[in-house]
Amino acid sequence: MEWRKLPPLSALRAFAAFAETRNVVAAGDALGVSHAAISQQLRALESHLDVALLDRSGRSLVLTIAGERLATALQAGFAGMIEATDEITGQQEIRPLHISTTPTFAASWLMPRLPSFREAHPEIDLMIDPSPLVVTLENSGIDVAVRYGAGVWPKVETEILFHSPMVVVAAPSLVGDLPFGNLSAIAEFPWLEEFSTSEATNWFKRIGVPKAKLGMMKVPGNLMLDGARDGQGVVVTVREFVARDIAAGRLRELHIEKREGEGYYIVTRPGVQRKWVKAFTSWLRREAASVNPARS
Repeated sequence: MEWRKLPPLSALRAFAAFAETRNVVAAGDALGVSHAAISQQLRALESHLDVALLDRSGRSLVLTIAGERLATALQAGFAGMIEATDEITGQQEIRPLHISTTPTFAASWLMPRLPSFREAHPEIDLMIDPSPLVVTLENSGIDVAVRYGAGVWPKVETEILFHSPMVVVAAPSLVGDLPFGNLSAIAEFPWLEEFSTSEATNWFKRIGVPKAKLGMMKVPGNLMLDGARDGQGVVVTVREFVARDIAAGRLRELHIEKREGEGYYIVTRPGVQRKWVKAFTSWLRREAASVNPARS
């Protein structure tokens, strides 16, 4: 690598701080220097590159297309350096373990089991991020994700936690006990659907959103299953979450779709994992095996 082509690190740090804050005063505060020093470094960087990184035509500074490109590269580069130095100095084991998963998985599977992890590892602080989005693990600070699908996502390592098909269920108080020959018959009833992306998103893409004659109501994931148990609507969900309800007769299984490989996967970044990540993923495997001894 030709290091001589790189601009001075001080100018890059100043630009990265400005790109993050979009304000020279805030950037100066972040780096412990004056806003005048930030402005000087920004001009020095533009002069070094002979490229306009900032649009100064308005009342406030705005990044140009070239500036946005450099800002993205610097964000990834500095994040990688910070992560590496934290790992070397042991700071990786001090910061909380950041876990991303869907709201339904967090509420229905993870949270009820977490007391056993807390008892075994009281020294580990946790950050649970129940997001419906498939977040990137690269330079995001997220240590572990649990995702539903076939286990094929780019730039990550995956390991099956447990297989579980998608099912359509409803309370007997809503649909009675008569058999249903097809999904169109179930459209006679109201449906409940989780907000935004969820485990059922791909199912709805494949099958199509039912033309529910009594309406489709979107609710938060932690309310959807409660609504189904109360007879408020038909839902599509992962069978694991309603298996006990089906066995107890609180919900009826109206339709099931088994697809090869689909289930919940432990997702991590490639490479060596820090000690707390290993502890958490080992605990996940034990919990899944205790419920599904065959892991299938």
